[in-house]
Amino acid sequence: MTSVAYMLLIGFIVGALARFFYPGRQSMSWIWTIVLGIAGALVAGWGGRALGLYAEGQPASFVSSVLGALVLLFIYNRMVVRK
Repeated sequence: MTSVAYMLLIGFIVGALARFFYPGRQSMSWIWTIVLGIAGALVAGWGGRALGLYAEGQPASFVSSVLGALVLLFIYNRMVVRK
């Protein structure tokens, strides 16, 4: 499996879990869910390295990737979705 396909698969799973755990209805498409999951993994990795939790080149854990995606979903809902 290529790294891009693997990243898309993990991004989809992480984004779907973030949508599942975030309360309320979500208006985001599945494509944006994948993008959110990938971005959540990147944010978790960068944040973990900044806090000294991960070494350079070490991927973020799955749980921290979901937490990163949840943070991004929260920001998305506060900035984009007007109720």
